[in-house]
Amino acid sequence: MKILVTGIAGFIGHAVARRLSGRGHEIVGIDNLNTYYDVSLKQARLNDLAECRDIQFIHMELADREAVAALFRENGFDRVIHLAAQAGVRYSLENPHLYADSNLIGHLNVLEGCRLHKVGHLVYASSSSVYGMNAKTPFDTADSVDHPVSLYAATKKANELMSHTYAHLYGIPMTGLRFFTVYGPWGRPDMAIFKFVKAMFEGKPIQVYNHGDMSRDFTYIDDIVEGVVRILDVIPQPNPDRHAATARPDQSTAPYSLYNIGYGAPVSLMAFIRALEAATGREAICDYLPMQPGDVPRTWADTEALLQATGYRPKVHVEEGVHRFVEWYRGFYKV
Repeated sequence: MKILVTGIAGFIGHAVARRLSGRGHEIVGIDNLNTYYDVSLKQARLNDLAECRDIQFIHMELADREAVAALFRENGFDRVIHLAAQAGVRYSLENPHLYADSNLIGHLNVLEGCRLHKVGHLVYASSSSVYGMNAKTPFDTADSVDHPVSLYAATKKANELMSHTYAHLYGIPMTGLRFFTVYGPWGRPDMAIFKFVKAMFEGKPIQVYNHGDMSRDFTYIDDIVEGVVRILDVIPQPNPDRHAATARPDQSTAPYSLYNIGYGAPVSLMAFIRALEAATGREAICDYLPMQPGDVPRTWADTEALLQATGYRPKVHVEEGVHRFVEWYRGFYKV
């Protein structure tokens, strides 16, 4: 198949493209290489993909309507894996317009490309952030997610609504994937594990929010990639027996699906820090701080639907995943 991967220089996009390479596909990847974090890391990911002759990279701004329209017109994609977005909960408090450009306008441009050129399946990144302050755990795609607590989360919820609209109006199969705290080699420098390990190797304090009373469903990158690749061939089908008035939020008469991708078990922040100490051989100096605006105290994914759809359940335990990340960090930064 011919597959478009947006955000190919990003953490997840790079890993997905490498996983798809060598399987007989033709892969086109786009990225705007913005300066939200160190561009040299994004370039290093692209350099890592350079040996893959079935991957073509195009430097492109997803919010550029004409450029995206030309991309779809000239390529005839069979599948689209849309991972490009402006990420980060806290950054959305400082630069809200970037989130509108990348996550709303950019997503609309992708939807329009899929509509006009009859793409067979759009798989796009949502986020566990859409669950907001939901108290019920584990988080289920059947739960209401109408009360986001960050602009980033609101844009991801909007992506789900926009995608459902296009699935309903135009019959384009759409699958949204709610990722839960992805970590691992080649990860983003703004994520906790990256910042913690960097500080620990430099002998500096780490910032521990909500005084350490937090937990996350940490999900290793290989588990995320396996879920994305498997769901690519699980194409949603319209179901006329589902009635809008009684259906769950993740069910529809349209060819539309939503799944959580998480490990399926929460890990406390302090246990996570202990795992980092074991992997680095360094003691963490903790600076305990209040909860940050837009943040949530805990996440926990119900992954049963993903298992039923793909036969796959994430399996890399946090101690193993942390060890692999630290080994990559040592090698990449020559620590």
